[in-house]
Amino acid sequence: MTALHEDALKEDALKEDALKEDTERLHYARAAIEHAYAQGWTDGLPVVPVTAEVVEEFLAATPRPRDEVVAAVPHLGRECTVEQAAVNAAMAGCRPEYLPVVLAAWDALMNQRVVTGGGWQSTSGPAPLIIVNGPIRAELSINSGGGVLGPGFRANATIARAVGLVVRNVFGIRPQELEQSTQGLPGRFTLCIGENEDESPWEPLATELGLAPGTDAVSALLLRTCEFIDNRHTSDPEQVLWDIADTVARTGAAIGRHSSAGLVLGVEHAQLLADGGFSKADVQRWISEHAFRTHTEMQLAGKSLAGQEGPGIDEHGLHVVPDPDQIPIVVAGARNAAMSMVVRPFGFGGWSRTAHPIRPATGGVST
Repeated sequence: MTALHEDALKEDALKEDALKEDTERLHYARAAIEHAYAQGWTDGLPVVPVTAEVVEEFLAATPRPRDEVVAAVPHLGRECTVEQAAVNAAMAGCRPEYLPVVLAAWDALMNQRVVTGGGWQSTSGPAPLIIVNGPIRAELSINSGGGVLGPGFRANATIARAVGLVVRNVFGIRPQELEQSTQGLPGRFTLCIGENEDESPWEPLATELGLAPGTDAVSALLLRTCEFIDNRHTSDPEQVLWDIADTVARTGAAIGRHSSAGLVLGVEHAQLLADGGFSKADVQRWISEHAFRTHTEMQLAGKSLAGQEGPGIDEHGLHVVPDPDQIPIVVAGARNAAMSMVVRPFGFGGWSRTAHPIRPATGGVST
C-alpha cells in the first residue's frame, strides 16, 4: 500500500467520523426540540434549544441587569425578568443583538393599559404590533419594505415571537387555558415591522412621539386585526382618503360606541397624500371627521346607539375614531402597488403614544 493510498484512507475515515458526529448532533437537536414540545414551551413551531452559555451571550448584549423586571401581568401576580426574556428570545430564534429591541418592545408594551389590564387574555386574542425606528433597522436587517407584514425576515419574525413566548412560558397564558381568545389572530405568532423612513414623506413615528431624529426606538400596541385597502385606481388624495375612511368605519369593528383604527400606509399612498398637501396630522383629522356611520346604519347592524353617549356620538350617528391622535400612522412596505392596511388597536382607552429607546450593551441610548 502506497503512502498516498494510506492518506486517502485516513481522509475517508475522518470524513466518516465527522459525518457521524454531525448526525449525532442533529439527533440530539431533534430530541431537544421534541422535549420542548413535551414541556409545552413552544407556540406550535419548533424552538431553538438553549444552553446557559447561550443565555450569557444574550445578556452580554444589554446593559440591563438580569434580574430587572421588564414585564408583568399584575392580576396574575407574574413577572418577567431580563434573563427570562433572554431565554425566550434565544428559543424564538433571535440573535443576541436582537435582545435590546425585545426589551424595548416590552418597555413599550408595558405602557399600554390594555396590556397590564388583562389584554393578553381577551376573547379577541389580540397580537402585539412592534414598530422599530432608527438606523438599527438596517443594522439588524429589520424589514421595512416589501412583505413587511409577512414572513421571511429573521429579525422581524423572531423579535415578535420572543414576546409571544414570554406570554406563554413566563406568564402561563396559553390557548384554551388562561388565554380566552374565541378565534385568535395569526399575528400572535409574529408582528414586528420597521418603518420605511427612507421613502416616507413624513417624520418617523418615534420622532412624532418626541424622540430625537435618528433615535433607535420601539413603539408597540396590541391589535385586533389588519384589513387591507387596495386603491391603485386614482391619483386624487381625497378619493384615497374616502376609501380608507370607509374601511375604518365598518360596523363590524364597532363594539357598542367604541372602535379604533391605525394606518400602515404603503409608500405610494403616503406620498400621494403628502404631495396633495396632507401632513400626517391632516390625515388623522380627515379620517376622524369622515369615518362615520349613521344611526340607521348602526341599527341595521344590530348595534343601535340609542341611549348611549360618548365623544363620537351625535344626532347624526357615530364618528368611530373621534380622537385624531388615537390614529397611529406609520409608512411601511414596497412601492409596487398602491396598497395600505388599517390596523385595529385593542382596547377602549387608546394607546399610550410613546416610543422607547433601544439600549445596547455599550451603554446609554442608541442614536
